[in-house]
Amino acid sequence: MPAIRHLPTEESADLIALTREIAAKELAPRVADAERTGEFAREVFTTLGRAGLLTLPYPEEFGGGAQPYEVYLQVLEEIGAVWASVGVGTSVHALSCFPLFSFGTDEQRARWLPDMLSGELLGAYCLSEAHAGSDPAAMRAKAVRDGDAYVLSGAKAWTTHGGKADFYTVMARTSDDGARGISCFHVPAGVPGLEFDEPEDKMGLMGSTTATVRLEGVRVPADHLIGREGQGLSIALAGLDAGRLGIAAVATGLAQGALDTAVAYAKEREAFGKAIIEHQGLAFVLADMEAAIVSARATYLAAARLKDAGLPYGREASVAKLVATDNAMKVTTDAVQVLGGAGYTRDFPVERNMREAKVMQIFEGTNQIQRLVISRHLAR
Repeated sequence: MPAIRHLPTEESADLIALTREIAAKELAPRVADAERTGEFAREVFTTLGRAGLLTLPYPEEFGGGAQPYEVYLQVLEEIGAVWASVGVGTSVHALSCFPLFSFGTDEQRARWLPDMLSGELLGAYCLSEAHAGSDPAAMRAKAVRDGDAYVLSGAKAWTTHGGKADFYTVMARTSDDGARGISCFHVPAGVPGLEFDEPEDKMGLMGSTTATVRLEGVRVPADHLIGREGQGLSIALAGLDAGRLGIAAVATGLAQGALDTAVAYAKEREAFGKAIIEHQGLAFVLADMEAAIVSARATYLAAARLKDAGLPYGREASVAKLVATDNAMKVTTDAVQVLGGAGYTRDFPVERNMREAKVMQIFEGTNQIQRLVISRHLAR
């Protein structure tokens, strides 16, 4: 059953209702085929953008929804409950807009943000490299100043929407000064030298294209630098706190969708003369799944409320990402178990949910990195 939500305003309750309607009408009928074939449903993001759902936490003056993170994340959860690939894509798009909104000039924001926030343009976030995932300061992609432009070269790995996005937020090295030598750039799609490898053949999230982005002498005007030279890593890390909350919300939705499938099946499937949900051994498994989801939801909402209040929330974002994604892995695995042999087939979505949950323990900082972040906060 859909989560019961305590929302701050009538408008936010309407947004949840709108999200559920779009998810039921536009997402649910397509998800199974798209995930089976690897189709990238670009028009879905346009639909979400035109409905005002794509970038809710940004101000209205730029085309955003001016909603608190508490509301935005619950919208993300509703999307993730139906189609995890779209939930992840929505979170990544918001993350790709964050540097420009938070560190761009007034002229840059006025020029680019309205189309980025409307859904007409879809973004990608280029931070990781093949040898620099958990340690982004080890990146090697370079940006060299050449007159009134920068020339970018190198490769960015694991890019969500790679080859499909309309703009790329790219972190590249402008000096050899370690973590202080990285800068952030806005790179439009279609510029000469911007190339893409074949999409990764992944375990799950097949409806979300992931590819290596290659920068073969990509030339962008100097005013495409976001923030100052050398500020890129701090910009990236600031954005990742919010990105981790997005993934926590999507993971919670993924788990909720798996639980809903498991409960519906357990009410209909009979064994020993009664529905299997009436057998205590299985009923307790479902109860534990519910407890895990409610706990995950509480952690991401607690972090979101700190963010909305302007308070530090980095530790809480790591807790939320850790708890929500570990719980999603457990819940989706248990959902397969509840369905038994049927759960191991593609006749039901829980096998796909289980494969989708795994990567959520890995991206936006592995859960080992989240434990490192949390423990360092405790040490301070």
